[in-house]
Amino acid sequence: MDAGTDSEALIREYLLLGLRFDRVEEGYVDSFTGDPQLRRQVADEATPDPADLARQAQRLLAQVPGSGLDGPRADYLSAHLKALACAGRKFAGEQVGFVEEVREYFDVDIVKGDPQRYRDAHRRLDEVVGGTGSLAERMHAYRSGEEIPPARLEEAIHAFSSALRDKVRATYPLPEAETITYEVVTDKPWSGFNYYLGDYKSTVAVNADLKQQMSNLPRLVAHESYPGHHTEHCRKEAGLVARDGQAEQTIFLVNTPQCLMAEGLADLALYAVVGDEASGATGNGRGWGPWAAEIYADLGLRFDGDRAAAIAEASAALADVRQDAALMLHDEHRDVDEVVAYLSTWLLTTETRARQMLKFLSSPLWRAYTSTYVEGYRLLRGWLDARPAEVSLTERFGRLLDEPLIPSALRAA
Repeated sequence: MDAGTDSEALIREYLLLGLRFDRVEEGYVDSFTGDPQLRRQVADEATPDPADLARQAQRLLAQVPGSGLDGPRADYLSAHLKALACAGRKFAGEQVGFVEEVREYFDVDIVKGDPQRYRDAHRRLDEVVGGTGSLAERMHAYRSGEEIPPARLEEAIHAFSSALRDKVRATYPLPEAETITYEVVTDKPWSGFNYYLGDYKSTVAVNADLKQQMSNLPRLVAHESYPGHHTEHCRKEAGLVARDGQAEQTIFLVNTPQCLMAEGLADLALYAVVGDEASGATGNGRGWGPWAAEIYADLGLRFDGDRAAAIAEASAALADVRQDAALMLHDEHRDVDEVVAYLSTWLLTTETRARQMLKFLSSPLWRAYTSTYVEGYRLLRGWLDARPAEVSLTERFGRLLDEPLIPSALRAA
């Protein structure tokens, strides 16, 4: 059997393994655009034993060095098989520490954040928000004041999507067939979600229950659509899959390194095509705040883009707080009320909202996922900003869209 056949067989087994995890926990496969026969095969099998799935992952991991895959593909597959081995152990009931779980899933090591950094962020927010009363009260008033009227939400979504699509298609060409269908939904635990359907099509759902804020909507649309999740899926399907035949890219699995890379990329999507005030804008020379204000003005909505950008910049230093809360809950075994108070204090939010966050952080499936946003943004932003002088931000971000990178590859670079 030649190396090519070895690698094809290994990748087929990897795809089957990933699909079997969806039999254990529905939703573990975020998207699958590969051979439909593989999904039918798994559907006809008996419900898999998670411990056996962990053993399958370890067996396949041992086969990677002799498979004939080139370095980046071998590293990619190895990192994802390690993640699946850990997931199988956890589904089988094995106790895995939170730090180890995040490391095995996402190829990163985590530590708690610095409270001094949070205090500095609060001081900066105090200056930017202004007014009188407690900072938490003023932040609540600010957030309430920039809620998008529900009747205007869908119109605003399409306005930002159209503006961002024009920018993205001029910079990162997409297949002519690519399309997004937007849905405004309710009764969901998330703010927005991308369902990639294959053939360059996505459905993006936006949750109206969360009272979308004007400052967040441009980031949400960029995150889910252009140049975030939808754009990444399209570019990788056209390049890695259709052109290069990398079938491992036809499956997207929860709690694997590709999630950390994808969420970090998506959180940087607006920065990549519009820019920010701190680093110098790449879009209109002023950054995302004034750019968004112009779009809202066309809709007849008033938005203080400069103030929103300043608040967002100050708030960014609080990103680690949710990851801290997960560490407190799972590794330090702190009391739930203590963790809620920690979230409320540092994130300047209500107890009700903090307890809602805790539901996500307590979920056996999703508890580690918060780290994809925290560590993904930190790692990818550092890698983008450390690029050589002759490499543009556009070029560097394009590598994230097009290449099968994993966190350890970025750290090595």
